[in-house]
Amino acid sequence: MKGCLSFLFIIAIAIFFGYIIFNSGESTLPPPSPATTPQTPTQPAPKTPESTPSTTQSTKLSEIIQQIPQTKEVVTHRYIWNYDLHKIEWEFGIPLAIYDYFRGLPRSPTQNYSVYVTHPSDDEIIELIASKLQKFAEENSYTSYKTVEFVSTFVQSLPYTVDNVTTPYDEYPRYPIETLVDYGGDCEDTSILLASILYAMKYKIVLIQFPHHMGVGVLGGEGTTGSYYNYNGEKYYYIETTGIEWGIGILPEQYHGTKARVYEMVSVPILIHDWEANRTSISAEMKVTVKNLGTATAENVFINAGFDAGDNKVWNTQQSEVFTLPANKEITVTIKLRVPQDKHTRYIVQIIYDGYAVDESYSKWIDT
Repeated sequence: MKGCLSFLFIIAIAIFFGYIIFNSGESTLPPPSPATTPQTPTQPAPKTPESTPSTTQSTKLSEIIQQIPQTKEVVTHRYIWNYDLHKIEWEFGIPLAIYDYFRGLPRSPTQNYSVYVTHPSDDEIIELIASKLQKFAEENSYTSYKTVEFVSTFVQSLPYTVDNVTTPYDEYPRYPIETLVDYGGDCEDTSILLASILYAMKYKIVLIQFPHHMGVGVLGGEGTTGSYYNYNGEKYYYIETTGIEWGIGILPEQYHGTKARVYEMVSVPILIHDWEANRTSISAEMKVTVKNLGTATAENVFINAGFDAGDNKVWNTQQSEVFTLPANKEITVTIKLRVPQDKHTRYIVQIIYDGYAVDESYSKWIDT
């Protein structure tokens, strides 16, 4: 017996508990090793406007938990994997109420899945998990490289599941808590989980997104070899999160030479909207609700509304006052429009953030 560690934690209304047991001896699963032949890196696609860094909104878990109905039910799993001649067995539970909270959150309409990594509500749990993995790495004198490998093998050991089996939607990105409780996920789910843990351990991380696939990139040090992506002048070495025996820098063959989009771990606002309108023959009153589903405050936001005149023109456009919208908040703004007479037209609503139209909607065509 290499050692034994037990821990008991109280998180607001429920108990977060677990223990981890380490066994020495030959591993039945050889640890992954770095690639010896570097692959030709591909350049990341340009950043989209929504990935502009913004001020992070801090939300303590205890503040969130206070809003969750109390329950004593806990979902517990035993995680078993092998690394560096160790068979690791780790069992811990997550309160069902916390899982239900994250499962009930809306999915952000963005491909920038860093919002699931930087969401502050699960920071305390993820940091707790990261600290236990870090402690084991330190007790075994792992280098930074081997620590990242060790954490990666934990995530890689989770079963691969497609979205439409365990969730009702395709391309349903999970928060890290969901992936742990669901005991697996697809490539974006396990990439989000691994990125969250390594990010909590203070490693510099990016998400690497291919068409229909995702992995993680970790900033490489001197002597690191294998497949990497250049981002802001730095080399991020690829980590595959689905399946075992994938070492740092080993890129699945089908993605060699494939361009990828790279997302850094910064908090970003994600703005969506809906609206309703009451119209008379001469005027219309619109109530536009804007929601920020991201993880950062959106500043310099305003609403443009009007009637479609064709040829990229708008009749009787009106602009709201400029406003600021914190993460996980919403605002409703009233806009009054003058209705163009005797026209075949439709409403147009745009949400403008930092000079970009980040969300836009149209009504059905109407005759005035």
